[in-house]
Amino acid sequence: VEGVEGVYLVNVRTHKDNFNVGEQPADQFRLSDPYGDDLEDEGYLISFARNSRTGGRDEPVGEGWPPHKGYRFVEAHDPKDGKLYRFTGRVDQPWLRDKSYGEWVREFVLDRTPLNQRTLRYGVKFEDISTREEREHWIAGSSLKVIDLETGEVLGERVGYMVDWAQGSRAGARQPWTFAADNACPDFDRDYPASVHSNRHKSRSQMRQTQRFVEKVLKPLN
Repeated sequence: VEGVEGVYLVNVRTHKDNFNVGEQPADQFRLSDPYGDDLEDEGYLISFARNSRTGGRDEPVGEGWPPHKGYRFVEAHDPKDGKLYRFTGRVDQPWLRDKSYGEWVREFVLDRTPLNQRTLRYGVKFEDISTREEREHWIAGSSLKVIDLETGEVLGERVGYMVDWAQGSRAGARQPWTFAADNACPDFDRDYPASVHSNRHKSRSQMRQTQRFVEKVLKPLN
């Protein structure tokens, strides 16, 4: 879909519900969608805002790199109070209010407007689709859908799986789900040029993965 101004987030990733690196025994079976690991809470909301990746600046995108463009606004229920808002990103200059800040300090923040009901047509929903049997073998499954909320049609879906070959070993403070990201399909580095593929943990490329997929289906308005 071309020229999309905003998206509605059906659910929001939170630290409380979705942070899971496998450090505790219960984490093996907790349906927190570790494959879909991404920014959390307000960071998840911000990731969909226009130019949040570049601190509000319009910058050219290098060949082979994902655009991380973002949308003009985002609608979602804030997990903190359960209320529906429209969020709009902007660059804040704290020194205008507090002279203890340097004039060069810039912060990307969200302004919010309360809504009585959703106004946007397209929604984004993530879900842990792991079965008990899969989790017994340290396999995590994930679904990410872009939905036309007027028709119910699924416009795009990413299904992914990852496995911890060490089967949950925590030796040396090891984090099983973090290491499982190195054994994922599709691969988390798939949106980046081959020149950045290295021996680094693939978990680093999980950040903003939701935004990258959604922007392939819903092209942000220029």
